[in-house]
Amino acid sequence: MVPMDVLGIQLAADEATPVVLLREVSLPHRIVPVVVGSNEAMAIAMGLEGVSPPRPLTHDLLIDVLARTNTTVDGVTITELRHGTFVAEVALAGPHGDAVVDSRPSDAIAIAVRVHAPLFIAEDVLEAAGVLPEATGPGEAAPAGAGLDPDDLDELVGEFRAFLDELTPADFAPGDPVGTQDAAGPQHAAGPEELDAAEDQVDPEG
Repeated sequence: MVPMDVLGIQLAADEATPVVLLREVSLPHRIVPVVVGSNEAMAIAMGLEGVSPPRPLTHDLLIDVLARTNTTVDGVTITELRHGTFVAEVALAGPHGDAVVDSRPSDAIAIAVRVHAPLFIAEDVLEAAGVLPEATGPGEAAPAGAGLDPDDLDELVGEFRAFLDELTPADFAPGDPVGTQDAAGPQHAAGPEELDAAEDQVDPEG
């Protein structure tokens, strides 16, 4: 399993599709863009910023329930890209032992950022869905195995943090065409033609 962190949230070129950017902690800092629903994007953004809503939202409620039952989140892992579908797991530890719970990647990420749990991705999933940061110039992909210059990486992180600071609930209004479907189980990793209805998928423009 490869350690990842959450680089930030970006709106895709259509300005209506939230994309969560996961970054490999070590070199070459591959990035996995994951298209998520609007509600999930807001939940992740609020977790990253440490914003507490007036009343607990779904992920906040789940964290409270875990705390009341003396259960901790050991980590979350994106384990598979199965037939075009991401699969994630949440590892729990409690008084009655350890447990692993199936989860959508967006929900797993929203939980992880709230409790500062480690985030991992399976190596084969990273190989399939990860992209190298552009390091040579506009439109020119970095050669395989190349890492991003530390100064450029800091600048990239700063840009996404600044973007995150400017997010408001209006940016993810319930009327957005993306994120209205919330099917149970793992989510679809769709192609570009299915972008308008997909959640937890590889970003086709990544």
